[in-house]
Amino acid sequence: PEIERESSDELSKEELSEVVKKLDEKVEKYDKAIEESKEAKERKQLRSERKEPKQYRKQFQDFEARKHKYQKDMAILGDRNSYSKTDHDATFMRMKDDYMKNGQLKAGYNVQIATEGQYTLAYDVFPNPTDTRTFIPFLDSIEDRYFQLPEHIVADAGYGSEQNYSNVLHRKRTPLITYNSYRMEKKKKYKTNPFHVSNWDYDSDGDFFTCPNGKKVSFHYLSNRKDKAGFKRTFHVYECEHCSRCPLRDQCTKAKGNRKIYYNAQWEQQKAYIREQLSKEETGKIYGKRKIDVEPVFGFLKANLRFTRMSVRGNSKVENELGFAFMAVNLRK
Repeated sequence: PEIERESSDELSKEELSEVVKKLDEKVEKYDKAIEESKEAKERKQLRSERKEPKQYRKQFQDFEARKHKYQKDMAILGDRNSYSKTDHDATFMRMKDDYMKNGQLKAGYNVQIATEGQYTLAYDVFPNPTDTRTFIPFLDSIEDRYFQLPEHIVADAGYGSEQNYSNVLHRKRTPLITYNSYRMEKKKKYKTNPFHVSNWDYDSDGDFFTCPNGKKVSFHYLSNRKDKAGFKRTFHVYECEHCSRCPLRDQCTKAKGNRKIYYNAQWEQQKAYIREQLSKEETGKIYGKRKIDVEPVFGFLKANLRFTRMSVRGNSKVENELGFAFMAVNLRK
C-alpha cells in the first residue's frame, strides 16, 4: 500500500502495523474469493496470486516484531553500546582478570571512589566503562550527596582530558591530574626527538612551525570537532609547504600528501598548566600521595575481604551493596 511520507527515514512501528493491516485485508479478500469460486482453474489462479501478499505479510510481521524489540533494546541501552540480558543496568567491560588473555568482556559496573587517608569518603556506580566520562558526573554526585569539593582534585591519567580540566577549573579548584602522555613527555628520548611538534621552533608573528628539514609548516584553517559526549574541540591545522622530495619524509610522516599538524591551543595550555602544578614541591607531594591513598582501598576490598563480584542485580541494589562493602573497609581501617 502507498504511504505518503515527508522524509526517507526508516518506517515507524505504526507505519509497519498499517502495512501489515492492509496486507491482511488483501489476503482475506483472496481467501474469500477462493472459498466462493467453484472452478478449480480459477481457484488455482487465485491461490497463485495470493502467494505474493502472503509472503510480504509474513515479512512485514517479522519487521514489526523486530522493530518493537529494537526500540525496547535502544531504550535499555541509552548512550551505551551494550547491556547484559541478566542485568540491564550492567555494561560489558574488559576486566583485569582475563585469564585466557583474549580480551574477553564481562558484565560489570564502573565504581568510582573519593578517598582521604585510605578512607572512602564518597562513592558512586556508573554503567560507562571509561573513567574519562565518569569524572564530571562523579564530581557532581560528590557535591550533591556528600561534601564540598576540596581545593585540590587528584586523579590519575585515565581522567586527564580537556573537558575534565575545563570543568575542574570552572569549579575554581586545582586539578592535579596527569594526562596519557605526561610521563612519556618527561623522557629524554621524547625531548630530543626532532619529529615531535613540541620540539619544533614556532614563529608567533608568522604563525608557522619549522620542520627538521627547515621547511615552513604554516597555518591553513580552523577545524572544530565534537566527541561522543558532545564536547567541542578547536584545532589549528598547519600544513608543510613541500614534503614530496624531503629526505626525512619516511621518519617524519606516513601521510600520502604533506604533513599536517592538528594543534589544540587550549589543550596545550592545560597540559602546560598541569606540568607546572606537578613540578611544584607542595602540589607534587599531594599528587604523590594518590597511589598510596586510593589503590589500597580497592586492594583491601578485593584481596582481603574477597569482594570481587556483586551478589545482586540492578544499579540501585549494586550501589547499596557497595555501600556496605566500603563501610566494612572503613571500619576495618
